[in-house]
Amino acid sequence: MMTLKGLLLYYVIAFIAITSCVQAKYRVYNTSQGIVPGKLNVHLVAHTHDDVGWLKTVDQYYVGSNNSIQGACVQNVLDSVIPELLADKNRKFIYVEQAFFQRWWDEQSEAMQHEVKQLVGSGQLEFINGGMCMHDEAVTHYIDMIDQTTLGHRFIKNEFGVTPRIGWQIDPFGHSAVQAYLLGSEVGFDSFFYGRIDYQDRAKRKNEKSLEVVWQGSRSLGSSAQIFAGAFPENYEPPPGGFYFEVNDKYPIIQDNIKLFDYNVQDRVNDFVAAAISQANITRTNHIMWTMGTDFKYQYARTWFRQLDKFIHYVNMDGRVNALYSTPSIYTDAKYASNESWPLKTDDFFPYADRAHAYWTGYFSSRPALKRYVKVMSGYYLAARQLEFYIGRSETGHNTDSLADALAIAQHHDAVTGTEKQHVANDYAKRLAIGYTEAEEVVATALACLVDSPSDNGCGRSTTRFQQCPLLNISYCPASEIDFSNGKNLVIVIYNSLGWKREDIIRIPVANGDVTVFNSEGKIIESQLVPPADAFMDLRDYYVRAYLGRNPMVPPKYWLAFPVSVPPLGFSTYTISSVKRGGGHSIRSSIQTFESSDKSTVEVGQGNLKLIFSSDKSKPINYINNKSLVEESVEQSYSFYPAYNGTNDKAPQNAGAYIFRPNGTFFIKSEGQVPLTVMRGPILDEVHQKINEWIYQ
Repeated sequence: MMTLKGLLLYYVIAFIAITSCVQAKYRVYNTSQGIVPGKLNVHLVAHTHDDVGWLKTVDQYYVGSNNSIQGACVQNVLDSVIPELLADKNRKFIYVEQAFFQRWWDEQSEAMQHEVKQLVGSGQLEFINGGMCMHDEAVTHYIDMIDQTTLGHRFIKNEFGVTPRIGWQIDPFGHSAVQAYLLGSEVGFDSFFYGRIDYQDRAKRKNEKSLEVVWQGSRSLGSSAQIFAGAFPENYEPPPGGFYFEVNDKYPIIQDNIKLFDYNVQDRVNDFVAAAISQANITRTNHIMWTMGTDFKYQYARTWFRQLDKFIHYVNMDGRVNALYSTPSIYTDAKYASNESWPLKTDDFFPYADRAHAYWTGYFSSRPALKRYVKVMSGYYLAARQLEFYIGRSETGHNTDSLADALAIAQHHDAVTGTEKQHVANDYAKRLAIGYTEAEEVVATALACLVDSPSDNGCGRSTTRFQQCPLLNISYCPASEIDFSNGKNLVIVIYNSLGWKREDIIRIPVANGDVTVFNSEGKIIESQLVPPADAFMDLRDYYVRAYLGRNPMVPPKYWLAFPVSVPPLGFSTYTISSVKRGGGHSIRSSIQTFESSDKSTVEVGQGNLKLIFSSDKSKPINYINNKSLVEESVEQSYSFYPAYNGTNDKAPQNAGAYIFRPNGTFFIKSEGQVPLTVMRGPILDEVHQKINEWIYQ
């Protein structure tokens, strides 16, 4: 009996001891740790990557609609993150896409805006990159890259009094040296981080500890164009080991309540330390960055910050490595302070491939119509804002803001690239069209003002009304297709947005050929009438019906071509009127047709530049520059690449909007004889050929 009583007493004591150790209580996690010299410091950078359109439109992504395609709501991200930052002054978060943030900001109360400004001022919330979107670096124009970045930075400076320090191009499909120096060091960034480099290059850099470099994007600018830059070990997501904490993620959280099953604090700490050491082995210095987030994460930010709090607390209690809330700015400062030597990078990270047969160069040509539309609108915006400046900007009437915003969004790496869904491409085009309509009013008003008020006294009430012809590429311009026989005149104003004089040939459709062109001094300008090809007129009729919902009126009989000279940042005026008796008139083009049976050569071209065509081959064979005394042979052919279908391959990889993977090359043969039609005149020479039903040049 004594033995049994002793055993019973032991269990009672043990039970009391255990229960006294696990009483439930509020737990405070120590997240205040900063950098610790001599230790491996793991910089935890909480972030979300929010595409400004891709599978859903920019507005759908913001409000969280159309979730049958993708469950993503940026409004939820920002609504969720801000309270979590306010709950703990040690927490930090970075945000990039100003197209979304500005939408959210406009909806906030003054009290909330005040709190957010305090978060920005304290460094808890940091704007990184700072453009309206994360622009592409391959198919964008550098002016558009600068403009969209300027829009975002201007807003941040005006609202918060700060300027972004760090470049953050983590998702574009390859990276350019222009980005590194022009949108990096020249912008004033202290560092530049990016995500997508060739998989073979990444593996090599891991072995050499050269993922982080000094990137000198411009050889001519030398060291002044250098910037500290770094690629991530594995894209822009958390490191391997299961560190995703969205509410519906499958990876293990830290379960630190010993009263509950699945207690795993030490296991998760071990996972953290192992992942940290693995990354440290491919990184120079004792500082590594973990990108804690990915596409549209932090929609329920509490789940992320709760786990990050726990990891920082328990990892630092363990003591093998040091974990801290950080930002790319803090990380960059630590790298600078280390006085480490870095490899020098001077070229691009193009082309990008993430595995064999997966070169991301298909997007160089995806959605070519949208690409052209963006470029045309970009040039128009440049001219429109110059004219807007000349006459004074209107804050209440028409201005260029809508077009600026649409163009900025269109530079996104899933917009102008052509990698978005069709309904999203339509949305980008719609925004550009709306912006153009606004800017068109600015241009018309400004040109009328400048024409009617040649002095510097400003604009009065102009009675002139200019019409523009955005559909000239399909030979459609109602303003120029008028009947001149009743004494009407057509005044044409040509504006040059460039900083140097421009001389070019202008072409407009006209309804009859009895016309004369005068310059602003009343002198007759030599002009030429070029008959439009049937192929052009068919396209004209088709697209006019598509755009306007009606058939065009009387088709134009000619293209009227004449030379113009326009001063830099200035305009020139020309007048078209009916031919007066004894006056000059436009010269009709002479037309010759050469059959393949002629077996002759045909020379075309004005001035020093000539092309020699072979009539029997129906193609150009030589190029001649008489000024530089250069003559080169020319080869022309038509072919296409059929897309590769790798669905059934061992490592499947199809061609697509992103990937260029052709399945051979197929040459297109002409359908029968292809005659050369040559139109000549004093202004220009043209050669027309119909290769088949869908190829015309």
